Amino acid sequence: MAVEIKDVKEVADELNARFTEFKEQNNKRVDAIEAEKGKLSDSVDTLNGKLTELDNLKSSLENEIAELKRPGAPAGNKNVSEHKAAFSQFIRKGREEGLQDLEQKALGTSVDEDGGFAVPEELDRNIIQLEHDMSPMRQVCNQITISTSDFKRLVSLGGAGSGWVGEEDARPATTTPKLARIAASMGEIYANPQATQTSLDDMFFNAEQWLSMEVAREFAEKEGAAFLMGDGTNKPKGILANTLDVKTDATRDFGTIQKILSGAAGSFTADNILSLVYALKKAYRNGSQWMFAGTTLHTVRTFKDSQGNYLWVPGLQAGEASSLLGYSIAENEDMPVVAADANAVMFGNFMRAYTIVDRIGTRVLRDPYTNKPNVGFYTTKRVGGMLDDSNAVKVLTLSA
Repeated sequence: MAVEIKDVKEVADELNARFTEFKEQNNKRVDAIEAEKGKLSDSVDTLNGKLTELDNLKSSLENEIAELKRPGAPAGNKNVSEHKAAFSQFIRKGREEGLQDLEQKALGTSVDEDGGFAVPEELDRNIIQLEHDMSPMRQVCNQITISTSDFKRLVSLGGAGSGWVGEEDARPATTTPKLARIAASMGEIYANPQATQTSLDDMFFNAEQWLSMEVAREFAEKEGAAFLMGDGTNKPKGILANTLDVKTDATRDFGTIQKILSGAAGSFTADNILSLVYALKKAYRNGSQWMFAGTTLHTVRTFKDSQGNYLWVPGLQAGEASSLLGYSIAENEDMPVVAADANAVMFGNFMRAYTIVDRIGTRVLRDPYTNKPNVGFYTTKRVGGMLDDSNAVKVLTLSA
């Protein structure tokens, strides 16, 4: 394990050296005469890209070390083992008898032969964990697993009355707090990975691992975009699909997110970044993060405060993330890029702002006929999302 830690330290040291060089070059670019500006600009852009590469490499190494330290899954009971063994035979050979008996016993009803079979719970949770590792939204948002077809929650909008009384004074009735019901927008997501029958017959081919990786990759790509921009029709409603308004928390309607206008056409400044932080109430800032695309990160790295200090700081210790104004960054390529009218930057406590809802019970339908000689695994599951607290996140909208 010492070797991996040493690798992380080496990357962090190089990241620090590159950042120092980047600052020097960028400062020269700002102060350079016009004849030198073009050459220095290219140098700064190259170093900016190298910073992104090193920052991502450091995070990847730390994730690999964490994966090595993760304890194995606990051993299941007899029914779990039987389900897993039967499902393995279903994947490799298409044998359905064992799964039919197990599902009929578990459900107490006949099994719909056209509906596929439920994956073992261990594999189902592994797919969700892989999605978490691949999806920026799953890494920062709240997640719950349900067994029903939908999910609703009551939230308090405040308004409860109170007052001061003496020891023997009457206690008059106070106003009742206002409650609102929010519901997750659910949709069915599917993937259809293909494998040859020859590979499935190979005893050394880990069919379950292959299936979970392929499904998780497809699900993560589709889900990530939906959790951010989905319109709520047969899919989750994303954070940025909710109504945005310039009004403050005290005057804005429930479920409407505050946006800060940059004031410059298709661009923003360091002052806009500061405004976004302080528009968020102090109670939400603990645990808050930035979210924007990688190209936006290139722009943000050049920002400095009034004393000439860079707002972006690289994480130089193992486990320490790079930060902007002291808050970590969730790089998300599904975020709008810098352009006129783009909602290019989000800042907030995403764990309190948005909940991802997984319905347990991923199902797989084996199809050896449609795309011979490949075998398709039509895999479906229901997933949703909901905005819990519209005050917990702010959006920077670049002016038109």
